Amino acid sequence: MTDGGPVVHGYPHLETVRSAITALYKRLSYDGVHTFDTSIAPADVAFSDQEDLHLGVQRVAREMVRHLRLPDARMIVSFREMEHAADVELAAGPEYFIELNDRFRTHRRDIGAALAHEVMHVYLHRLDLAFPGTRDNEILTDTATTYLGAGWLLLDAYREDGASSQKLGYLTPEEFGYVLAKRAIAFGEAPETWFTSAQAYTAYTKGLAQARLDEQQPPLTAAGWAGRRRYAKDRRYALAHGSGGAGAYSFSRASGGAEPLRVSFPCPTCQQRIRLPARGRMRARCTLCRTVLECDT
Repeated sequence: MTDGGPVVHGYPHLETVRSAITALYKRLSYDGVHTFDTSIAPADVAFSDQEDLHLGVQRVAREMVRHLRLPDARMIVSFREMEHAADVELAAGPEYFIELNDRFRTHRRDIGAALAHEVMHVYLHRLDLAFPGTRDNEILTDTATTYLGAGWLLLDAYREDGASSQKLGYLTPEEFGYVLAKRAIAFGEAPETWFTSAQAYTAYTKGLAQARLDEQQPPLTAAGWAGRRRYAKDRRYALAHGSGGAGAYSFSRASGGAEPLRVSFPCPTCQQRIRLPARGRMRARCTLCRTVLECDT
């Protein structure tokens, strides 16, 4: 939790974020991911100053459990002084103990964001899905929370001005915006109307622009003129030498040179690598997320 200190911006964790999206599709399947086709609604996690603190926090925790389809999990939430925003004890269940930072007693609007991250830890624990190392595993948790429909709350908890700042989670604001945009594109949502933080909205628009770039990389036909020209040059080199490439795509040919040249590139939706013959215009379908891709290989 960044509380008053400097907020890191940009995309320093982008490769790990993309790997996390791929891991979600591989672990849950297309059908499993699409059971989360509707994000958690702002009204379901609203928390007024008039509501009893402990009853309210249990209500929001139950809403997170419902959203993540954990009907046999019970979240026991308490408050204490701590450095981080929250913590969860990942035991065998069905009861899980979550501790929230004492500051949330008076910052109730962000309780939903903190609980979303911690309940996602429980969900991923039950899925037996984890990345090695604390940093990468927390990035996986933030990415999963956002892509599965609850992490817009984490982005909305980001606020920054000349005198103070607050950010929850391990992703930068722009990375949260990127994952939220990838979800919005995949599920046809418009999360812009949910934000109460102007800075969160700005971060989302930046993340959306970055997400759109994924759809405009060669060999996709939506690539711009410069990208297509560079791709054609790299393909000519690879035809002569058997391999090559630049950026996200790469060319290869089986040993001996009998096989046709192939190009490998990431699916713009799930980031799984797709491998196609380098022989011109074609339509391909990602076997993982079922996205249909118009390509000129």
